[in-house]
Amino acid sequence: MNQPTLKQLRYFLALAKERHFGRAAEACFVSQSAFSSAIKELESTLGVQLVDRNNRNVTISAIGQDVAVQARLVMRDLEGLVELTQGQTEPLGGELRLGVIPTIAPFMLPKTLPRLRRTYPDLRLYLVEDQTQRIYERLLAGELDVLLLALPWPLRNVETRELFRDRFCRAYRAGSEEQSILLLEDGHCLRDHALDACRIRNSNRIQRFGASSLLTLIEMVDADLATTYLPEMAKGSALMKNTRVQLDPPDDKSYRMIGLAWRKGSRRVDEFALLGQSLVECFNG
Repeated sequence: MNQPTLKQLRYFLALAKERHFGRAAEACFVSQSAFSSAIKELESTLGVQLVDRNNRNVTISAIGQDVAVQARLVMRDLEGLVELTQGQTEPLGGELRLGVIPTIAPFMLPKTLPRLRRTYPDLRLYLVEDQTQRIYERLLAGELDVLLLALPWPLRNVETRELFRDRFCRAYRAGSEEQSILLLEDGHCLRDHALDACRIRNSNRIQRFGASSLLTLIEMVDADLATTYLPEMAKGSALMKNTRVQLDPPDDKSYRMIGLAWRKGSRRVDEFALLGQSLVECFNG
């Protein structure tokens, strides 16, 4: 009896996520022709049509959706097997896929990665930078091992470990009297955390549009178009250099919590705890 390969299942899950052959093939780092052949081979092996194709859209058939559910379980079981074997190696001595949000990565990683690599030379660290919801979905799908993110955030079926508080500072161009507030656009957790932690109650002061990235946000403040709120870790970062943006002293009551998150039941809990401790030491060192 022929059985599907793990590669075929991985490709099919990518297609179920992207709903587009080109994007799914790109996500799997293969040509679209090779990707399409693998999907056809999977359909032939299973004897069912997994995908309804037309010129514009890709629709996963009813049986295809059921197959996708089982395929995710297979991949998670495989992930557990890998975790079991990695747990027998030296701590932080194997492959680790870390998801990190863009409002932490440019501030924290340049300080922590060099020292982390020196301390754990056998660590093969793979980074994925994206918004919280997207890396959370990839964590649950088994594509990532652990997340470095800002809390609180609604997370289910995961365990978290708090690392440290990152206080907020009001950011403005030197000499500016601009009072309107510009934040990141919806989807960035920094927007929600700033609104909540900094107790911004007057919505009329908040500009209706949002910046698409931290770089854009800082540049617009530097251009004296608005003020904003930035995490304390932004102080002295490369994004702030050569700007006239100033930061008020941080408020002890206004902060976000930096932490790690991983799937419940992971066998690498001790390793993640060590990672968290190392990140804090490297960042504060």
